[in-house]
Amino acid sequence: MAKALKLGLNTGYWGGGPPPGVEQSIAEAEKLGYDSIWVAEAYGSDCVSPLAWWGSKTQTLRLGTSILQMSARQPAATAMAAMTLDHLSGGRFILGLGVSGPQVVEGWYGMPFAKPLARTREYVGILRDIWARGGPVTSDGPFYPLPLPDGTGLGKPLKSSIHPLREDIPIYLAAEGPKNIALSAELCDGWMGLFFSPGFQDFYVKCLDEGFAREGARRSFDDFDVTATVPFIVCDDAAAGADMLRPYYALYFGGMGAKGKNFHADVAIRLGYEREIEEIQDLYLSGKKDEAAARLPFELIDELSLVGPAEKIRHDLEKWHDSIVTTLLVAGDTATVRTAAELVLG
Repeated sequence: MAKALKLGLNTGYWGGGPPPGVEQSIAEAEKLGYDSIWVAEAYGSDCVSPLAWWGSKTQTLRLGTSILQMSARQPAATAMAAMTLDHLSGGRFILGLGVSGPQVVEGWYGMPFAKPLARTREYVGILRDIWARGGPVTSDGPFYPLPLPDGTGLGKPLKSSIHPLREDIPIYLAAEGPKNIALSAELCDGWMGLFFSPGFQDFYVKCLDEGFAREGARRSFDDFDVTATVPFIVCDDAAAGADMLRPYYALYFGGMGAKGKNFHADVAIRLGYEREIEEIQDLYLSGKKDEAAARLPFELIDELSLVGPAEKIRHDLEKWHDSIVTTLLVAGDTATVRTAAELVLG
């Protein structure tokens, strides 16, 4: 028998301001039995402030960052925010972390992007040391040394002045490349997948198994959360619904990063669309965004999303129920929240 799926509401990125109707969507999600809500950040609104604001109006929903960008905050600042939100929410906080990409990291935060895997390992280690409160925290790593060497000489190791509500605040890692996915299984409590394809999941299983097999791994498939952000559009015509998603996929596959250095495009290439992605990138990066969007194969969009009439989506959901995914993250207004609950939760 296919397993049950949990639902999360992804409030997404802000445009010019807070998403219209987001508080009503969150309230509806909680009423209908959603498991969680998630708030994103890129280079505009942050994810911690709105999560606290909207989360204060909820009672049962888990509250996740999707994602808190590591380069925006030193590990201690992230640990403090996580402990604070976990206390305020009564133990409902999930720390979704990610390294983002070099354009944002270097262009917006002015931080180096080099060695993201090693940086993530060091970052997560410091978080857990702070939450454990085993003593003043020190780190001799090359990225986040504590205390700071070659400073004034007055810095000293410190221990958090507050006790965390939970020492094991869950950490989910957003990852797309095979090494980063394996790292999520080794170090974290969940993996946040973007552009997940149930039909291609053997690749993800292999990556996660590699991480679970490492010495000191925290979890196994039995207690590990796999979340997948999935565009969800109920409409009479699947092709018309896919057309609504074309600008979204064209941006990520064609316009994010640089040609030859786009982690999102690599996902579609692994799915077998290398020739199409190369054309889409050429078009998008030359300013022909509409042509790039039109070049996206319907099959690729349909593979990565839930789009079309309700009965088609109900049928397509079967492969998601049979997959390693444990939580679907959807976005939308209250009508979409209700329809997703009806089709996914039953």
